[in-house]
Amino acid sequence: MREILVTGGTGVVGRHAVSRLLAAGVGVRVLSRRAHPSLPATVRAMGGDLDTGEGLAAAAAGVDAILHCASATKTPFYGRPHRTDVEGTRQLAASARDAGVSHLVYISIVGIDRIPLGYYRAKHETEAVIESSRLPFTILRTTQFHDLILDMLVQAARLPVLLAPRGFRFQPVDAGEVADRLVALVCASPQGRVPDMGGPQIHALADLARIYLRLTGRRRLVVSPPVPGRVARAFRAGANLCPEHPEGRVTWLDFLHARLGG
Repeated sequence: MREILVTGGTGVVGRHAVSRLLAAGVGVRVLSRRAHPSLPATVRAMGGDLDTGEGLAAAAAGVDAILHCASATKTPFYGRPHRTDVEGTRQLAASARDAGVSHLVYISIVGIDRIPLGYYRAKHETEAVIESSRLPFTILRTTQFHDLILDMLVQAARLPVLLAPRGFRFQPVDAGEVADRLVALVCASPQGRVPDMGGPQIHALADLARIYLRLTGRRRLVVSPPVPGRVARAFRAGANLCPEHPEGRVTWLDFLHARLGG
């Protein structure tokens, strides 16, 4: 690979992917709506916006492949996922096809076809856009990043009682390990939908919360109330898990020790 365009290159997994591509001697462009001083000097920043389509043609011109990590927002329950993820990806794929890009790699989420969240529906529709784009593609679904679980617990711990819905389990995976997998995929031949990637352990959300509280020295009562509805039922059924693919090595405890300084 001579040069790869990374969307979402300053995000949780994208920044890891950028650093690994650079270390491998691959040229990197990063699509961004605004300047990011944190980007390495060797990265070619390309102004562009998935919401409007502005700059996508120029960003895609001349690259060998695209690693598509951008999404509507860091928080899956807000933002404009249909406009950014679905329509933005449609425009990105059209620009890539016009530019003769030979491979589009997309990171998605385990369970988007089984959990009726609006954001997940948009991700599933985005996969369909890629599959019908006439571009050679690879799609990798992963479980939730450690970082997302941590952000969720930090917010939940603002209250005196930390609510962890009964029966909710997660299989958090390390963003750096996901980036390793994505870089390997984007530098290889297109493979279509590849096997899912999950973290090494499955925990009840309440247990993840207790480990976090213990390591941060916070005292909170963890309560696990029953939650009604189709979304909660899907989470209780483990639709967000892939126990048959525990490919990560970094555990929740490992992640917290590293993030919290031991």
